[in-house]
Order: sequence, then structure tokens, then C-alpha cells
Amino acid sequence: MEQDNIEQYILTHIDEEGELLRNLNRDAHVNLLRPRMISGHLQGRLLKMFCRIVQPKYILEIGTYTAYATLCLAEGAADNAEIHTIEVNDELEDFIMKHLHKSKLKDKIHLHIGDAIQIIPTIDCIFDLVFIDANKRHYCEYYDLIFDKVRSGGLIIADNTLWDGKVLETPHPTDKQTIGIQAFNDMLEKDNRVEKVILPIRDGLTLIWKK
Repeated sequence: MEQDNIEQYILTHIDEEGELLRNLNRDAHVNLLRPRMISGHLQGRLLKMFCRIVQPKYILEIGTYTAYATLCLAEGAADNAEIHTIEVNDELEDFIMKHLHKSKLKDKIHLHIGDAIQIIPTIDCIFDLVFIDANKRHYCEYYDLIFDKVRSGGLIIADNTLWDGKVLETPHPTDKQTIGIQAFNDMLEKDNRVEKVILPIRDGLTLIWKK
């Protein structure tokens, strides 16, 4: 209960998420199967703040879902920023576009529908910021694909890296998502090309700075 009170205190003392994101959140909870996958108010404000600090010109998001996080990244990025966001589930395209079309930031955002592993090599950009929030089985593959496409001094953010605490457990052999997150965390620990820290926010948020 105390943790819930702390979270509520935080939410009442940070910037509001705004009407568009509130409506998107409500729409997702009514119409989508797994609305808790949305980044949400606190994480959304964090993503905006990271963009304010880093001032990225080119941003890549792997895993659009509802475009909640996408819009938060767009809020914090400069007017001339370019955001490429990839969503594998084509059934979400109508939901995504419905809300993007309502945003004055939509011209910054380029939506790609399809498999990120196939799409990433086709995007001709060196990215300043990458947000990974897609299939946990493939986090290591995403990381390997984007690493050379991130500038030195660029920021990579990976979501769900504590995975409801399952990273502390021995996963069942069929639990490929937990296995994928554990493998990603173990790989990062040994990667001396980067500096990294895990923030225990929501489901775990790892910040990775490329040397």
C-alpha cells in the first residue's frame, strides 16, 4: 500500500501527461488485450526528459504498440527530429494512426509495420537515441543490429529488464521471454563498449550509454 501511495505522490508532483495521452490510455484499456504494456504516465515523462537532455535528431523505437511512448519521445525531441518506430503487429496500425493523426507532432514520426529484425537494416540513419520495448526473446538480436547504427555518446534505453522479478528465477525452458531478458542483461554486463545502469522503475528500465 505504501508503494502505491508513493507512486500516486510521484504522479501528482510531475508534469501531466496531457489530454491526448490520457485519451489514448483510456482507449487502450477499453479496446486492447494487454493495456498494461503501455509505457504510462511516469515512464512517458521520463522518456520525454531523456529527449530533453540528449536532444536527439534521430530516434529509433523498437515496439510501437499504441504509440504512447512514441508521442512522449516526440514531445521531448527537437522540432527537426526524426522518429522511426517499428511495430510487428499490423492489427495495431489503425489504433496507432488514429492517435498519431490527432497529434501536432505527427510529422516527426515515421511508422514501420513489420519485423524489426528485417526493417532496422533498411533505415539509413545513425541514431542518437534508441528505445527497445518489443519481443523480449529478441533483445540481444535488436541490440546487435542497432549497435553500429548508434553514434558514440548515444543513448540506448531498454524496457522490461527486470521482467516482474523473473530475472531472479530459473525460468522454465519454454519461457523464452524470461530467458531472452536474462541473456540480454548478462550480455550487457560484459559489454565494455558501453556504460549501463538499471533503474528499478515499473518493470525495469536500463540506460545504456555508448562510449
